[in-house]
Amino acid sequence: MERSVNEIAKAAGVTSRTLRHYHDIGLLEPSRVGHNGYRYYDDDAMVRLQRILLLRDLGLALPQVATVIDGHDEPAAALGKHLKLLENERERITRRIRSVRSTMQKLHEGEPLMASEVFDGFDHTQYKEEVTQRWGAEAYESGDQWWRSLTREEKAQFQQEQKDIAADFVAAHADGESPDSSRTQAITHRHYQWMSPSMGNGPIGAEQFSGIGELYVSDPRFAQNYGAEDNPGATEFIRDAMRIYAQRHLT
Repeated sequence: MERSVNEIAKAAGVTSRTLRHYHDIGLLEPSRVGHNGYRYYDDDAMVRLQRILLLRDLGLALPQVATVIDGHDEPAAALGKHLKLLENERERITRRIRSVRSTMQKLHEGEPLMASEVFDGFDHTQYKEEVTQRWGAEAYESGDQWWRSLTREEKAQFQQEQKDIAADFVAAHADGESPDSSRTQAITHRHYQWMSPSMGNGPIGAEQFSGIGELYVSDPRFAQNYGAEDNPGATEFIRDAMRIYAQRHLT
């Protein structure tokens, strides 16, 4: 059974323009294009779109979605992996909801708060093992102590600064700046200064700074903060800018 592009767009909650874009970049081919230019989608295409939307909801940028979608897993097996990720995310959100409800109730009734309950589902230490493997236990402990020492306002300021830097990177790329231009390197310097305190164990070296740039391209959790669907190549642009900065200033 085939469905028209309008039927699929309406059922999936996306626009026909989005489906056209997915077609143009080779992410979702229609099963058939009619003589009138209308696109039609069969069951296989519909399952593929479901997988795309699941991955997008998990925060993956389109290049990462394409890599995952075109892997070697059969659709049913791949959906099983997606389901597991969704179930993990549901559990995390459920814990947060339970935590907030409990806090509201205790505040209303004047009961004492337990830190383990207030921050259930908000644990920033979930990446402890990964950070330790990449950069050592000292790097994690120092960075963790630094983060815990910040006030709520300082944490919010730190996070906002990251968003501002990311936006400036994406804007520079969209404007056609090169990674080694003075504008791009000025943003990269801000990025280095922003990042340095969080590492906690002294100045960031050239190899480490360049390695973090590689993560922005290879790891979807990082890439989603710096990429943009309508600005493909942004993460590669930032990676190259960080590599150039490291070569010029950190060696």
